[in-house]
Amino acid sequence: MAVSLESLLADREWLLADGATGTTLFAMGLESGEAPELWNESAPEKVRALYDGAIGAGSDLFLTNSFGGNASRLKLHDADGRVFELNRAAAEIGRAAADAAEAAGGRPVVVAGSIGPTGEIMAPLGPLSIEAAADMFEEQARGLLAGGVDVLWVETMSAPDELRAAALGIARTGAPWCGTMSFDTAGRTMMGLTAADMVALVDGLEHKPLAFGANCGVGASDLLRTVLGFESVHPALPVVAKGNAGIPKFVDGHIHYDGTPELMADYAVLARDCGARIIGGCCGTTPAHLVAMRAALEATPKGPVPDLETISKRLGGFSSASDGSGGAPAGRERRRRRA
Repeated sequence: MAVSLESLLADREWLLADGATGTTLFAMGLESGEAPELWNESAPEKVRALYDGAIGAGSDLFLTNSFGGNASRLKLHDADGRVFELNRAAAEIGRAAADAAEAAGGRPVVVAGSIGPTGEIMAPLGPLSIEAAADMFEEQARGLLAGGVDVLWVETMSAPDELRAAALGIARTGAPWCGTMSFDTAGRTMMGLTAADMVALVDGLEHKPLAFGANCGVGASDLLRTVLGFESVHPALPVVAKGNAGIPKFVDGHIHYDGTPELMADYAVLARDCGARIIGGCCGTTPAHLVAMRAALEATPKGPVPDLETISKRLGGFSSASDGSGGAPAGRERRRRRA
């Protein structure tokens, strides 16, 4: 019962994506330094619970437990020879969860195969060539497709050549995909890309994604400023917004995110009004946040595009004075967040 993300985007104004993978799995007992992807075989019931949590909260799309499932990252756990099987297992669990949801309630849910960065530095600054990275991404993509994902989902990228490599590897499979980057360094990715740069990058790819956007970063306000940056150059493709649930804090030996369900509900509505079509959460976003986000999106009529002052007043100040594009500073540089 595969679902076409493209057809859902054609029929709906917005789609609700899922929340955090790591936050949820840590709450289930995942230890720091442990590879979540190994749970696809050793603890499949917990991975299924992760997926079911997003589906039950109203997500139209969820990502598989395969973010670090490439050979480079799995090598750190002596599992680089198991890329295909671990990704296939992540996808098979997801396929079963989505099919069960559709059979029970008739609601289609998209299974998106998560593909994260390799963790290596791209040439010429580092040792990883585009060709070698493309091979890694292709290997991972083929495992996810064999397990039954509907679409591939490249996320948390920072280097333009790594996104190009992912597009190249996926193109060899012919599969549809989406791609997001993390804008966490004064409005830019760690490797210096602005929102406008990403629009140009995506537009120049031969195998273009179905949608593109931003995930993770340093908070909901900053992520929406990036979404406005995308929209300012009139992208041809739908935009994705997957912001963190607030700012991480170390509390009693654990990372805690301070974004409440109410704040994330407000973020979701603002993201839609900024122009995002696929809206979800990243780190710290739980099913409780997703429930509030869906309820707000369904109950709140679409409003005008918010300005930066409106975003900062409702979600908290920006982490930097500039969005990285060289424009005039806006909002409060010091972040203040409502309870």
